[in-house]
Amino acid sequence: MNPYSKELTIACLAVQRAAILTRDLLSIVDKGALEKADLSPVTVGDFATQALLISALHYNFPSDHFVGEESADELRKKPALLKRVWELVRNTHLDDADEVFLPHPSSLDDMLRLIDLGGAGQGGREGRTWVLDPIDGTATFIQGQQYAINLALLVRGEQQLGVIGCPNLPATPGTIEETRVDTDGHGCLLSAIKGHGAYIRLMTTGMLSPATLIQKHANSVKVEDIKVTECTTTSSMVLSLHREVFDRLGAAWPGTDLWSSLMKYVALTIGGCNVNVRIVKSQSYKSCIWDHAGGQLIFEEVGGKVTDINGKHIDFGLGRQMSANFGLVCAPANLHAQILKVVQEVIAAEPHMVAP
Repeated sequence: MNPYSKELTIACLAVQRAAILTRDLLSIVDKGALEKADLSPVTVGDFATQALLISALHYNFPSDHFVGEESADELRKKPALLKRVWELVRNTHLDDADEVFLPHPSSLDDMLRLIDLGGAGQGGREGRTWVLDPIDGTATFIQGQQYAINLALLVRGEQQLGVIGCPNLPATPGTIEETRVDTDGHGCLLSAIKGHGAYIRLMTTGMLSPATLIQKHANSVKVEDIKVTECTTTSSMVLSLHREVFDRLGAAWPGTDLWSSLMKYVALTIGGCNVNVRIVKSQSYKSCIWDHAGGQLIFEEVGGKVTDINGKHIDFGLGRQMSANFGLVCAPANLHAQILKVVQEVIAAEPHMVAP
């Protein structure tokens, strides 16, 4: 039996149930969007998904900690929004699965408390911490495009398990595209336990479907076979330097354009892509751990390697952000050193870029 087998089953079922909730919302024109303090869009789906995920995990693993993107502060200020979230949470069920291990919040106050277990969570190196992004890619979710529901288990700050639900991902994704969505099924779910490979299964509205091992493929890519995944609408990255990196490598840029950070890891794993680079504009910019934990593990389990642009291991044990790391290089293990060298050369040639 694999380690963390119970954790994997509960996590997959919890993500699958949350996927039902988000898919139901896709048919609603007004998804309850509002603006958070950081001006990113958030919907009732973010709050409701976080409540459902933490409710299932906290029941089964009551000593574990949580780090989630959302807090319940806005819900307490907006009674109408709170009512909509509560209705979604209590009315979302798996069709034919035994939900005794996936309880719902017992009351409205309990729901707020569960959401805040994630929002107030600080992470760190002690014990076990579940990291979750209820909807990664909220902007594309609102448009009915690709988005992800992310869960990762950290043990003493290290990734041990990752689950990514992709409700709009077709059963045979090929090259992943924002607008090519699953209209016949319920999307796909990727998962991995450290050292035990990465798997994919179709999502359902009930019990888990069988999982298929994803063959290791990212450790034997040739330079001429580099395929990039990028986000060309980001304001935090230096896209001109990204282009320069791939021009030097002879690779087409921008390649597959995806908004969601987690969907990029999905593309690296099964979507025909194999390299993603992030050169950030400011040293003060630090990525949130829920945008990367779990996704990196899944990519590594098919032969990928992930470091920052200094070649440092990604440290998820320092709180809610990857505060010890600067930028990102995700690449096939056999090409990572070569690509990292080019990234560092491109940065060094730019006088306005201060080496981190």
